[in-house]
Amino acid sequence: MEKKETLTTRALLEIGGAFQTSRPLLTAVELDLFTRLGGAKLTAADLAQALGVDERALTYLLDALVAQRLLDKVSGAYQNTPEGRALLVRDAPGSILAALEHYANLWTRWGTLTEVVRVGHPIACREEGGDGSLESFLGAMHALAQESAPQVAEAIGLKGVRRMLDVGGGAASYSIAFAQAEPGLTAVVFDLPDVVPIAGRNIERAGLQERITTQAGNYHLGTFGTGFDLVLLSAIVHSNSAEENAALVRKCFDALAPGGRLVIRDFIMSPDRTEPAPGALFAINMLVNTPGGGTFTEAEMRSWLDAAGFYDTRRVDLPGMNALMIGTRKA
Repeated sequence: MEKKETLTTRALLEIGGAFQTSRPLLTAVELDLFTRLGGAKLTAADLAQALGVDERALTYLLDALVAQRLLDKVSGAYQNTPEGRALLVRDAPGSILAALEHYANLWTRWGTLTEVVRVGHPIACREEGGDGSLESFLGAMHALAQESAPQVAEAIGLKGVRRMLDVGGGAASYSIAFAQAEPGLTAVVFDLPDVVPIAGRNIERAGLQERITTQAGNYHLGTFGTGFDLVLLSAIVHSNSAEENAALVRKCFDALAPGGRLVIRDFIMSPDRTEPAPGALFAINMLVNTPGGGTFTEAEMRSWLDAAGFYDTRRVDLPGMNALMIGTRKA
């Protein structure tokens, strides 16, 4: 049995003060500070003028970022580190800026957690919403999927899959990765009307517009069509209640051809819901952001699949949110 670490005063204080580590980075992201610096070396005064912010306040922020090794300071001027230029500058090939913008957008929501626990539902936030938030969210998901989607494709095994339905497919990241992995595969990305144009742009950039199409709709209300070899629910079930997921899984069953498979990709929680730890924390993210979402156990997922008529249900463990539950519709 794995020995638990002793909880010390220092450990508790580090947990309580963890926001002090993340907030300077998130503020720099919101100011687009790293992009503004680019490959240049600027003084605090020059950078404050460029960003339209207070010089004194910015200096404190810049020095904190230097202390965290997120910037370099040379002869009183500031510049990106080599890693910062690669990861934190907008439009850099490996940039994770969109993912960090998503975390910055979540800051206000997480700040409502105490009240959410009191009342049991998300609290409206005046400053949230808009196209920028959606673009940041989908950009974050697309960036994070570049590593995970090919791994999921390999774990599933796509040989013989010709028609795929990507329910709530967002930025089309998984459809793109699956199409790249299996040359004969075509896909339909089903998502909300304001999402599918973003998916379409990613599909076009990948040169896959002849093989991947989009369909606008609400997956709770819309119809999917039939005859698919594979239906994917990637990072979808955590946004819904257990009852909504049971109904959605039934719709996915109806969309499959005989012998077709449903793949659920998400956290799969231990029976007591405390492991994996990131899944337990992610349930909090759903608590403050959705009316009924959360993370679910293997038994709960199996119950949805069994009730819908799936057989040969199996679990495939991959790191993080990439655990898979796979069910097959009888041929």
